[in-house]
Amino acid sequence: MNLNRRNLHRDLGYFYIGLIISFAFSGILMNHREHWHPEKYTIETKEIQVSLPEEKEITEEYAEKLGKDLGIEDKMRRHNVKKGTFKISFEKHDVEIDMETGKGEIVAFNKTPIISQAMKLHKSTSNWWIYYSDIFGLSLITIAITGAIMITHGKNTFARRGWKLAVAGIVIPLLVLIFIG
Repeated sequence: MNLNRRNLHRDLGYFYIGLIISFAFSGILMNHREHWHPEKYTIETKEIQVSLPEEKEITEEYAEKLGKDLGIEDKMRRHNVKKGTFKISFEKHDVEIDMETGKGEIVAFNKTPIISQAMKLHKSTSNWWIYYSDIFGLSLITIAITGAIMITHGKNTFARRGWKLAVAGIVIPLLVLIFIG
């Protein structure tokens, strides 16, 4: 194997192609998560009718017990009464009940297959994954540098033309951070 700039650039690119695609795909999904909630989708909505106590009697213990009575076994996240609606949020369910009528619904959620797993790449705090991601980041820098120095002759070299595009690639995100961030 001849280890020159071109071969190093090519082989690192081949090695990381799957990870590059996975990170890019999950990054696009993360950018738009407020619009379509890729980590959950509705699998069932069930109408319910319950008798609720006075608002002042609605405690965390009451919300947990009501969830169990409604057949919800997952962990409760929070509850509140707002604008006449009693809401309980569980890990995989949401419950909304009208305080006056006692009518409401249970919405059951499930993670979107493959997409939710891909999004975990960006959220993982596991030490081994962080170190692997750091190596990946350093490899992307290496791929960028080896790609920049790979072409040494002609009018399209990094020294003649590529540096202008590289500067633009740095300036645009900086301008976004300055004016939007």
